[in-house]
Amino acid sequence: MLKEFLKDGETRMGKAVESLDHDLRAIRTGRANPALLERLTIDYYGVTTPVNQVAGISAPEARMLMIKPWDASALKAIERSILESDLGLNPNNDGQVIRLILPQLTRERREDLVKQVGKRAEEARVAVRNIRRDVMKDLEEAQKEAMLTEDDLHWGKEQVQKLTDRFVHEVDEHAREKEEEILEF
Repeated sequence: MLKEFLKDGETRMGKAVESLDHDLRAIRTGRANPALLERLTIDYYGVTTPVNQVAGISAPEARMLMIKPWDASALKAIERSILESDLGLNPNNDGQVIRLILPQLTRERREDLVKQVGKRAEEARVAVRNIRRDVMKDLEEAQKEAMLTEDDLHWGKEQVQKLTDRFVHEVDEHAREKEEEILEF
């Protein structure tokens, strides 16, 4: 019973860190990365579809992304989606592919991106702590229902805190790595 609670908490905390990692991949750095367009969607024949499902995305140069749709009719929709997004990029459409040139990041923009990373990391920390609270509550309820002994409850709470500390440290590491990546020239 106790191990099930701990395993559930560990799984949920791991998912919170994975979610953070996914969010951080979408934050722009000085280098071109196809993950930058993961959240971009288009209206493709009446269905909201991610761009990476209707086109191949590559980074042929350090500061360029190339989008080659499998269906040429999707070019305009992809271009419109890029213009409407918060990426701040201007697509160059030659009728076959769309090229996105990533401009050099300014100092102010880098600082803004670092703030975004910090904000997302704090959201992940809060998520991990909320999971800790939920597991602790579950442990206490199990103890009240005589499914756990007092010693098991105490040991379980210690283990949950160790899990929380480990996952908060992982969040901090992911955020630190992303901040370094943003700040490098």
